[in-house]
Amino acid sequence: MSTSTSTSTDTTLLLARHGQTVWHAENRYAGVSDVPLTDTGGAQAEALGRWAAAHPVDAIWTSPLSRAVATADPACRALGLTPHREPGLRECDFGVLEGRTLAEFAAENPAAAEAFRTDPVAHPFPAAEDPATAADRGAAALRRIAAAHPGERVLVVAHNTLLRLVLCTLLSIPPGEYRRVFPRLRNAAISELLVRTDGSAALLSLNVPCEPDVP
Repeated sequence: MSTSTSTSTDTTLLLARHGQTVWHAENRYAGVSDVPLTDTGGAQAEALGRWAAAHPVDAIWTSPLSRAVATADPACRALGLTPHREPGLRECDFGVLEGRTLAEFAAENPAAAEAFRTDPVAHPFPAAEDPATAADRGAAALRRIAAAHPGERVLVVAHNTLLRLVLCTLLSIPPGEYRRVFPRLRNAAISELLVRTDGSAALLSLNVPCEPDVP
């Protein structure tokens, strides 16, 4: 007798962070800013495309930001799929930290930086989007995608902070723990999430590289 708790209507979401950008290479926050991929990011996107060719999915959804769209493009071409855009998957707005590093912020406002490190949801950056609100919109977006594809496999390309917040929300982990529990999602690596018809979720894998030799 099978011990699996999944059913034929459960949806498998293959979550991928977009490829590396210039700002991410320098450890700068890129939230709502539309920053292009580096050559390394492009190679990561191509690796994701080869992974998709070997592990076909039924649909591809992306954040509307160009770095996510570009990362998904090789997979779309490999499978002949037209990507769907989901505004709820956009990255968090990091306010005054857009284009800057946490170290730069800490140098000018050490108390605020330490408060963020302690609890990034209770103490977000000045002028930033409320992380709890971002978590809710991202979780709602994934649930909508799952509901639109019962029993299917769906590639979802989005962003590091948003996806970590959403994983905490869907897995009943306090969102303020996202930086500790999920230190980072690697660029173009796959995290497999099972979303059940009742909206509950189970994390089946995390940060699995598309190809071992692609950073």
